[in-house]
Amino acid sequence: MASQEGNMNDGAEQERINRIYRAWHGGAALAKYAWYRPDVVRQTAARSRVLAALLPLTVGRDLSSVRALDVGCGNGGFLRQLIDWGALPAHLAGTELQQDRLDQARARTAPGVHWHLGHLDAFPDASLDLVCAHTVFSSILDDDMRRGLAADMWRVLRPGGWTMIFDFRYSNPRNVHVRKVTDVELLRFWPAASRHYRTLVLLPPLGRVLAALPWLIPETLATLLPPLRSHFIYMAQKPETERQADMP
Repeated sequence: MASQEGNMNDGAEQERINRIYRAWHGGAALAKYAWYRPDVVRQTAARSRVLAALLPLTVGRDLSSVRALDVGCGNGGFLRQLIDWGALPAHLAGTELQQDRLDQARARTAPGVHWHLGHLDAFPDASLDLVCAHTVFSSILDDDMRRGLAADMWRVLRPGGWTMIFDFRYSNPRNVHVRKVTDVELLRFWPAASRHYRTLVLLPPLGRVLAALPWLIPETLATLLPPLRSHFIYMAQKPETERQADMP
C-alpha cells in the first residue's frame, strides 16, 4: 500500500511539473534566459569555469572513455559541452520527461548520443561513470520524489563513479514552483567520503540589474561576496565499498 501511495504521489508531482512547464515554456518569461543576454553569458561562463576545474579532479582530464548521463537534459547543452571537451557521443545519454525538449536536444546534438523519454529504469545498475542533474531537483517539491530520483541516480552509477548536481542554494520567494536543495539533502542523498562543493553565479536579479555595467563589477561581487552566489555544483563519488561510505 505504501509503495502504491508513493507512486500516486510521484504521478501527481510529475503532472504538476508538466503543467508548470507547459505554462512557462514559450512564454515571455523565457526572454530573461536568452543566450545573448550579458547576465546569462556570465552565468554560462561561471559554470564552465567550475566544471573545467572539477571534472579533471573527478572523472579525469580525458573524457573520451567517460560514460555519462544527464538527467533532465533539456536541450542537451551540457552533453554538447562534454563533447566539445572530448567525450564521445556514443558514451553519452540524456533523459527527459518532456518530449519536445528531447526532440530539441536530439536535433541540436551530434549523432550517436542515446536519448530516453522517461525515468531511469532503462539504465542498468552500476553502468555509468558520471550522472548529472542540472536544476532538476529544485523543480521537484515532493520529498519522496526527490529521494527516489537521487536513489535511482546512485543506482546506475558504478562504484567509484561521480554524481554531479547543479542547482539553487536559495529558494526563490517569487516562484513557489521551485525549492532550494539543502546541504543536508546532498549529504543524505549521495553519501560519499570524497566530494566537492562549489558556489557560483551572481544572484540572477542582481545580475540583471548589473548587466549593462562593465563585466568586472559583477565578477568582483561574485568573487568577493560568496553569499551573493545563487547556485552550487556538488560532486560526490560513489564509494567502492560500504566501509568507504562510513568514513567522515
